[in-house]
Amino acid sequence: MSQKRLLSDTEIHIILHRLACQLLENHLDFSNTVLIGIQPRGIYLANRLAKLLQQDYKVHNIKLGSLDITFYRDDFRRGDKILAANQTKIDFLVENKKVVFVDDVLYTGRSIRAALTAVQSFGRPKEIELLTLIDRRFSRHLPIQPNYRGRQVDAINEEKVKVMWKENDGEDAVYLVSR
Repeated sequence: MSQKRLLSDTEIHIILHRLACQLLENHLDFSNTVLIGIQPRGIYLANRLAKLLQQDYKVHNIKLGSLDITFYRDDFRRGDKILAANQTKIDFLVENKKVVFVDDVLYTGRSIRAALTAVQSFGRPKEIELLTLIDRRFSRHLPIQPNYRGRQVDAINEEKVKVMWKENDGEDAVYLVSR
């Protein structure tokens, strides 16, 4: 197994600032916008973006939540591996709000499809956008595209994209892992 570093901590930092600026351009004061990190790994990116928007860009009314999609997945109970649920924390209504889903890697699109179903439990959003750090563009099973992407990666065959976060993994980096 070999791995190639695609993004360093410095490059991730630059991308996060660019994504924060793009969100600001489209949502200005965030009074009608909510950020929802998709569990388990999208929440790290959502927390980082919310922190950047608050501290560096002085946006003070950001609503941030996390959404567990485990029981909404189309592969739930289909494999031998037992899926463990994560915590959903959405302490606001999404009714008539602009929802920005945040996830680390967009691969097949199935997680986003599950998130679209799961968020309906919290109201009917006015609009839904997708922000992802890594877009694996040649791997889609569903016609889902991000509105905001950090980097596009062309991973093929058995290659896997691994996103590392300081909070969980001890470093900020993105690797392309080959078997």
